[in-house]
Amino acid sequence: MDKKLKVGIIGTGRIGKVHTMSIMNQLPDVEVAAVTDIFLDSAKEWAAQTGVKKVYNDYKELLADPEIDAVLVCSSTDTHADIAIAAANAGKHVFCEKPVDLTIEKVEAVIDAAKKAGVKLQIGFNRRFDHNFRKVKELIDNKVIGDLQILKITSRDPGPPPIEYVKVSGGIFMDMTIHDFDMARFLTGSEAEEVYVAAACMVDPAIGEAGDVDTALITIRFKSGAICVIDNSRKAAYGYDQRVEAFGSKGKAEIANDYPNTAVWSTEEGVFSEKPLYFFLERYMDSFAEEMKQFASALINDTETPVTGIDGLQPIKLGLAAKKSVAEGRPVKLSEIDA
Repeated sequence: MDKKLKVGIIGTGRIGKVHTMSIMNQLPDVEVAAVTDIFLDSAKEWAAQTGVKKVYNDYKELLADPEIDAVLVCSSTDTHADIAIAAANAGKHVFCEKPVDLTIEKVEAVIDAAKKAGVKLQIGFNRRFDHNFRKVKELIDNKVIGDLQILKITSRDPGPPPIEYVKVSGGIFMDMTIHDFDMARFLTGSEAEEVYVAAACMVDPAIGEAGDVDTALITIRFKSGAICVIDNSRKAAYGYDQRVEAFGSKGKAEIANDYPNTAVWSTEEGVFSEKPLYFFLERYMDSFAEEMKQFASALINDTETPVTGIDGLQPIKLGLAAKKSVAEGRPVKLSEIDA
Protein backbone atom coordinates (compact mmCIF):
# COMPACT_ATOMS: atom_id res chain seq x y z
CA MET A 1 0.00 0.00 0.00
CA ASP A 2 1.06 3.53 -0.71
CA LYS A 3 -0.60 4.78 2.46
CA LYS A 4 -1.53 3.41 5.83
CA LEU A 5 -4.81 1.60 6.31
CA LYS A 6 -6.91 3.82 8.57
CA VAL A 7 -9.32 2.26 11.04
CA GLY A 8 -11.86 3.63 13.46
CA ILE A 9 -12.65 1.87 16.72
CA ILE A 10 -16.21 1.98 17.99
CA GLY A 11 -16.12 1.20 21.70
CA THR A 12 -13.13 1.99 23.90
CA GLY A 13 -13.82 -0.51 26.64
CA ARG A 14 -11.57 -3.44 27.48
CA ILE A 15 -11.52 -5.13 24.06
CA GLY A 16 -11.39 -1.84 22.15
CA LYS A 17 -8.28 -0.93 24.09
CA VAL A 18 -6.71 -4.33 23.39
CA HIS A 19 -7.20 -3.88 19.65
CA THR A 20 -5.91 -0.30 19.78
CA MET A 21 -2.65 -1.39 21.38
CA SER A 22 -2.27 -4.43 19.12
CA ILE A 23 -2.51 -2.19 16.07
CA MET A 24 -0.22 0.49 17.43
CA ASN A 25 2.44 -1.93 18.64
CA GLN A 26 2.43 -4.56 15.90
CA LEU A 27 0.83 -3.26 12.69
CA PRO A 28 2.99 -0.53 11.15
CA ASP A 29 0.81 -0.37 8.01
CA VAL A 30 -2.32 0.41 10.02
CA GLU A 31 -3.29 3.58 11.88
CA VAL A 32 -6.01 3.98 14.51
CA ALA A 33 -7.37 7.21 13.07
CA ALA A 34 -10.45 7.70 15.24
CA VAL A 35 -12.36 6.35 18.22
CA THR A 36 -15.79 6.81 19.72
CA ASP A 37 -17.77 5.46 22.66
CA ILE A 38 -21.15 6.11 24.25
CA PHE A 39 -19.09 7.16 27.26
CA LEU A 40 -17.47 10.05 25.45
CA ASP A 41 -15.17 11.09 28.29
CA SER A 42 -13.71 7.58 28.31
CA ALA A 43 -13.05 7.78 24.57
CA LYS A 44 -11.39 11.18 24.94
CA GLU A 45 -9.22 9.96 27.77
CA TRP A 46 -8.14 6.89 25.81
CA ALA A 47 -7.37 8.99 22.72
CA ALA A 48 -5.26 11.34 24.81
CA GLN A 49 -3.31 8.43 26.28
CA THR A 50 -2.63 6.80 22.92
CA GLY A 51 -2.34 9.75 20.60
CA VAL A 52 -5.41 8.97 18.49
CA LYS A 53 -6.18 12.20 16.65
CA LYS A 54 -9.94 12.07 16.26
CA VAL A 55 -12.68 11.43 18.81
CA TYR A 56 -16.24 11.44 17.51
CA ASN A 57 -19.38 12.12 19.51
CA ASP A 58 -21.06 9.03 18.08
CA TYR A 59 -20.37 6.19 15.67
CA LYS A 60 -22.38 7.74 12.82
CA GLU A 61 -19.95 10.67 12.71
CA LEU A 62 -17.04 8.23 12.59
CA LEU A 63 -18.67 6.29 9.73
CA ALA A 64 -19.07 9.56 7.80
CA ASP A 65 -15.31 10.21 7.90
CA PRO A 66 -14.02 9.61 4.34
CA GLU A 67 -10.53 8.82 5.61
CA ILE A 68 -11.67 5.73 7.55
CA ASP A 69 -11.15 2.52 5.57
CA ALA A 70 -12.41 0.03 8.16
CA VAL A 71 -14.10 -0.05 11.55
CA LEU A 72 -13.72 -2.29 14.58
CA VAL A 73 -17.07 -2.83 16.31
CA CYS A 74 -16.13 -3.24 19.98
CA SER A 75 -19.28 -1.85 21.56
CA SER A 76 -21.85 -3.73 23.66
CA THR A 77 -23.31 -6.90 22.15
CA ASP A 78 -26.78 -5.45 21.63
CA THR A 79 -25.32 -2.78 19.29
CA HIS A 80 -23.01 -4.97 17.19
CA ALA A 81 -25.36 -5.80 14.34
CA ASP A 82 -26.82 -2.33 13.80
CA ILE A 83 -23.40 -0.69 13.83
CA ALA A 84 -21.92 -3.34 11.53
CA ILE A 85 -24.77 -2.86 9.03
CA ALA A 86 -24.38 0.91 9.16
CA ALA A 87 -20.63 0.57 8.64
CA ALA A 88 -21.09 -1.69 5.62
CA ASN A 89 -23.66 0.70 4.15
CA ALA A 90 -21.09 3.48 4.62
CA GLY A 91 -18.60 1.48 2.57
CA LYS A 92 -16.33 0.58 5.49
CA HIS A 93 -14.78 -2.85 5.97
CA VAL A 94 -15.95 -4.38 9.24
CA PHE A 95 -14.31 -6.27 12.06
CA CYS A 96 -17.07 -7.20 14.51
CA GLU A 97 -16.58 -8.64 17.95
CA LYS A 98 -18.55 -11.76 18.84
CA PRO A 99 -21.38 -12.40 19.03
CA VAL A 100 -22.58 -10.43 16.04
CA ASP A 101 -26.08 -10.65 17.51
CA LEU A 102 -28.19 -13.04 19.57
CA THR A 103 -30.56 -13.77 16.68
CA ILE A 104 -30.05 -15.56 13.38
CA GLU A 105 -31.98 -12.87 11.50
CA LYS A 106 -29.73 -10.00 12.58
CA VAL A 107 -26.53 -11.92 11.89
CA GLU A 108 -27.79 -12.78 8.41
CA ALA A 109 -28.64 -9.10 7.90
CA VAL A 110 -25.03 -8.16 8.70
CA ILE A 111 -23.71 -10.76 6.25
CA ASP A 112 -26.08 -9.52 3.54
CA ALA A 113 -25.17 -5.87 4.15
CA ALA A 114 -21.44 -6.60 3.80
CA LYS A 115 -22.03 -8.63 0.65
CA LYS A 116 -24.22 -5.97 -0.99
CA ALA A 117 -21.75 -3.21 -0.12
CA GLY A 118 -18.79 -5.22 -1.36
CA VAL A 119 -16.89 -4.79 1.92
CA LYS A 120 -15.03 -7.38 3.95
CA LEU A 121 -16.37 -8.75 7.22
CA GLN A 122 -14.39 -10.53 9.94
CA ILE A 123 -15.76 -11.84 13.23
CA GLY A 124 -13.72 -11.66 16.44
CA PHE A 125 -13.15 -15.30 17.30
CA ASN A 126 -9.58 -14.74 18.43
CA ARG A 127 -8.91 -18.26 19.76
CA ARG A 128 -8.46 -19.49 16.19
CA PHE A 129 -5.24 -17.49 16.18
CA ASP A 130 -3.87 -18.91 19.43
CA HIS A 131 -0.59 -20.79 19.06
CA ASN A 132 -1.85 -23.88 20.88
CA PHE A 133 -5.13 -24.30 19.01
CA ARG A 134 -3.50 -23.60 15.65
CA LYS A 135 -1.05 -26.44 16.25
CA VAL A 136 -3.87 -28.88 17.04
CA LYS A 137 -5.68 -27.73 13.88
CA GLU A 138 -2.53 -28.37 11.85
CA LEU A 139 -2.15 -31.88 13.30
CA ILE A 140 -5.79 -32.70 12.57
CA ASP A 141 -5.72 -31.32 9.03
CA ASN A 142 -2.49 -33.14 8.19
CA LYS A 143 -3.98 -36.43 9.45
CA VAL A 144 -1.13 -36.87 11.91
CA ILE A 145 -3.67 -38.36 14.35
CA GLY A 146 -5.69 -40.02 11.60
CA ASP A 147 -9.42 -39.41 11.32
CA LEU A 148 -10.75 -37.24 14.13
CA GLN A 149 -13.17 -39.21 16.28
CA ILE A 150 -13.47 -37.43 19.64
CA LEU A 151 -12.84 -33.79 20.46
CA LYS A 152 -12.80 -32.65 24.09
CA ILE A 153 -12.80 -28.95 24.92
CA THR A 154 -12.41 -27.72 28.49
CA SER A 155 -13.27 -24.06 28.96
CA ARG A 156 -13.69 -22.74 32.51
CA ASP A 157 -13.49 -19.13 33.65
CA PRO A 158 -11.75 -18.12 36.90
CA GLY A 159 -14.92 -16.42 38.12
CA PRO A 160 -18.42 -15.49 36.94
CA PRO A 161 -19.16 -12.12 35.39
CA PRO A 162 -21.29 -9.53 37.23
CA ILE A 163 -24.94 -10.51 37.38
CA GLU A 164 -25.82 -7.30 35.52
CA TYR A 165 -23.79 -8.61 32.59
CA VAL A 166 -25.34 -12.08 32.78
CA LYS A 167 -28.82 -10.57 32.43
CA VAL A 168 -28.01 -8.92 29.09
CA SER A 169 -25.37 -11.26 27.67
CA GLY A 170 -27.70 -13.81 26.12
CA GLY A 171 -26.55 -16.44 28.61
CA ILE A 172 -23.57 -18.75 28.97
CA PHE A 173 -24.00 -20.36 25.55
CA MET A 174 -23.97 -17.01 23.75
CA ASP A 175 -21.23 -15.15 25.59
CA MET A 176 -18.92 -17.92 26.84
CA THR A 177 -19.53 -21.24 25.08
CA ILE A 178 -19.80 -19.42 21.76
CA HIS A 179 -15.99 -19.41 21.63
CA ASP A 180 -16.00 -23.17 22.19
CA PHE A 181 -18.65 -23.70 19.52
CA ASP A 182 -16.41 -21.81 17.11
CA MET A 183 -13.39 -23.81 18.18
CA ALA A 184 -15.28 -27.08 17.70
CA ARG A 185 -16.21 -26.09 14.13
CA PHE A 186 -12.69 -24.83 13.48
CA LEU A 187 -10.95 -27.99 14.67
CA THR A 188 -13.38 -30.52 13.18
CA GLY A 189 -13.71 -28.63 9.90
CA SER A 190 -17.34 -29.72 9.92
CA GLU A 191 -20.84 -28.50 10.75
CA ALA A 192 -22.87 -29.79 13.68
CA GLU A 193 -25.87 -32.07 13.31
CA GLU A 194 -27.11 -32.40 16.88
CA VAL A 195 -26.55 -30.83 20.30
CA TYR A 196 -27.36 -32.20 23.74
CA VAL A 197 -26.68 -30.33 26.99
CA ALA A 198 -26.70 -31.30 30.65
CA ALA A 199 -26.53 -28.10 32.67
CA ALA A 200 -27.10 -26.68 36.13
CA CYS A 201 -26.52 -23.64 38.31
CA MET A 202 -23.75 -24.58 40.76
CA VAL A 203 -21.62 -21.42 41.04
CA ASP A 204 -23.94 -18.51 41.83
CA PRO A 205 -27.67 -18.79 42.63
CA ALA A 206 -28.17 -15.30 41.19
CA ILE A 207 -27.26 -16.66 37.77
CA GLY A 208 -30.05 -19.19 38.06
CA GLU A 209 -32.45 -16.49 39.22
CA ALA A 210 -31.54 -14.58 36.06
CA GLY A 211 -32.65 -17.60 34.03
CA ASP A 212 -29.20 -18.88 33.11
CA VAL A 213 -26.89 -21.77 34.03
CA ASP A 214 -23.22 -21.64 35.00
CA THR A 215 -22.11 -25.26 34.61
CA ALA A 216 -22.60 -27.35 31.47
CA LEU A 217 -21.55 -30.44 29.55
CA ILE A 218 -22.36 -30.17 25.86
CA THR A 219 -22.21 -33.06 23.38
CA ILE A 220 -22.16 -32.26 19.68
CA ARG A 221 -22.41 -34.72 16.78
CA PHE A 222 -20.77 -33.40 13.63
CA LYS A 223 -21.53 -34.28 10.02
CA SER A 224 -17.97 -35.59 9.69
CA GLY A 225 -18.80 -38.27 12.27
CA ALA A 226 -16.71 -36.69 15.01
CA ILE A 227 -18.22 -36.31 18.48
CA CYS A 228 -17.31 -33.28 20.58
CA VAL A 229 -17.71 -32.74 24.32
CA ILE A 230 -17.47 -29.22 25.74
CA ASP A 231 -16.99 -28.79 29.50
CA ASN A 232 -17.93 -25.33 30.80
CA SER A 233 -17.89 -23.70 34.22
CA ARG A 234 -18.16 -20.07 35.21
CA LYS A 235 -15.72 -20.62 38.07
CA ALA A 236 -12.54 -22.66 38.29
CA ALA A 237 -10.97 -21.99 41.71
CA TYR A 238 -7.45 -22.48 40.33
CA GLY A 239 -7.75 -20.06 37.38
CA TYR A 240 -8.49 -19.92 33.67
CA ASP A 241 -8.74 -23.49 32.34
CA GLN A 242 -8.34 -23.81 28.56
CA ARG A 243 -7.50 -27.29 27.28
CA VAL A 244 -8.22 -29.44 24.24
CA GLU A 245 -7.75 -33.09 23.35
CA ALA A 246 -8.26 -34.35 19.80
CA PHE A 247 -8.47 -38.15 19.58
CA GLY A 248 -8.15 -39.85 16.20
CA SER A 249 -7.75 -43.21 14.54
CA LYS A 250 -3.94 -42.97 14.67
CA GLY A 251 -3.35 -41.11 17.92
CA LYS A 252 -4.20 -37.92 19.78
CA ALA A 253 -3.15 -34.30 20.14
CA GLU A 254 -3.65 -32.33 23.32
CA ILE A 255 -2.78 -28.94 24.70
CA ALA A 256 -2.43 -27.86 28.31
CA ASN A 257 -2.96 -24.49 29.92
CA ASP A 258 -0.47 -21.67 29.55
CA TYR A 259 1.38 -20.71 32.74
CA PRO A 260 3.46 -17.72 33.86
CA ASN A 261 6.41 -20.12 33.89
CA THR A 262 7.04 -23.86 33.67
CA ALA A 263 8.86 -24.21 36.98
CA VAL A 264 7.89 -27.14 39.20
CA TRP A 265 9.22 -27.35 42.75
CA SER A 266 9.13 -30.31 45.06
CA THR A 267 9.41 -30.26 48.84
CA GLU A 268 8.38 -32.52 51.68
CA GLU A 269 4.99 -30.76 51.60
CA GLY A 270 4.34 -31.77 47.98
CA VAL A 271 4.97 -30.93 44.33
CA PHE A 272 3.95 -27.44 43.17
CA SER A 273 3.69 -25.26 40.08
CA GLU A 274 2.11 -21.96 39.07
CA LYS A 275 -1.61 -21.57 38.46
CA PRO A 276 -2.70 -21.02 34.82
CA LEU A 277 -2.61 -17.50 33.41
CA TYR A 278 -5.46 -15.71 35.12
CA PHE A 279 -7.94 -14.79 32.39
CA PHE A 280 -8.47 -14.24 28.68
CA LEU A 281 -6.43 -11.04 28.35
CA GLU A 282 -3.39 -12.74 29.86
CA ARG A 283 -3.97 -16.05 28.07
CA TYR A 284 -4.92 -14.83 24.61
CA MET A 285 -3.19 -11.47 24.17
CA ASP A 286 -1.00 -12.70 21.29
CA SER A 287 -4.05 -14.13 19.52
CA PHE A 288 -5.77 -10.73 19.57
CA ALA A 289 -2.74 -9.23 17.83
CA GLU A 290 -2.63 -12.02 15.26
CA GLU A 291 -6.30 -11.68 14.34
CA MET A 292 -5.75 -7.96 13.74
CA LYS A 293 -2.75 -8.75 11.53
CA GLN A 294 -4.81 -11.15 9.44
CA PHE A 295 -7.75 -8.75 9.17
CA ALA A 296 -5.40 -6.03 7.94
CA SER A 297 -3.74 -8.47 5.55
CA ALA A 298 -7.11 -9.37 4.03
CA LEU A 299 -7.83 -5.69 3.40
CA ILE A 300 -4.40 -4.81 2.10
CA ASN A 301 -4.09 -7.85 -0.17
CA ASP A 302 -7.80 -8.09 -1.08
CA THR A 303 -8.19 -11.65 0.15
CA GLU A 304 -10.98 -13.32 2.11
CA THR A 305 -11.02 -12.71 5.84
CA PRO A 306 -10.02 -15.76 7.93
CA VAL A 307 -13.21 -15.67 10.06
CA THR A 308 -16.20 -14.95 7.86
CA GLY A 309 -19.77 -13.94 8.52
CA ILE A 310 -20.84 -17.59 8.26
CA ASP A 311 -18.34 -18.35 11.03
CA GLY A 312 -20.19 -15.76 13.09
CA LEU A 313 -23.58 -17.26 12.25
CA GLN A 314 -23.05 -20.97 12.92
CA PRO A 315 -22.05 -20.62 16.61
CA ILE A 316 -25.24 -18.61 17.18
CA LYS A 317 -27.24 -21.55 15.84
CA LEU A 318 -25.32 -23.88 18.15
CA GLY A 319 -26.01 -21.56 21.08
CA LEU A 320 -29.74 -21.50 20.31
CA ALA A 321 -29.75 -25.30 20.00
CA ALA A 322 -27.97 -25.59 23.35
CA LYS A 323 -30.51 -23.31 25.05
CA LYS A 324 -33.35 -25.33 23.55
CA SER A 325 -31.73 -28.57 24.74
CA VAL A 326 -31.55 -27.27 28.31
CA ALA A 327 -35.11 -25.96 28.22
CA GLU A 328 -36.59 -29.17 26.79
CA GLY A 329 -34.19 -31.76 28.25
CA ARG A 330 -33.45 -33.47 24.95
CA PRO A 331 -31.02 -33.58 22.03
CA VAL A 332 -31.74 -30.86 19.46
CA LYS A 333 -30.95 -31.21 15.78
CA LEU A 334 -29.51 -28.17 14.05
CA SER A 335 -32.14 -28.62 11.36
CA GLU A 336 -34.71 -27.54 13.98
CA ILE A 337 -32.89 -24.24 14.39
CA ASP A 338 -32.61 -23.72 10.64
CA ALA A 339 -36.32 -24.45 10.12
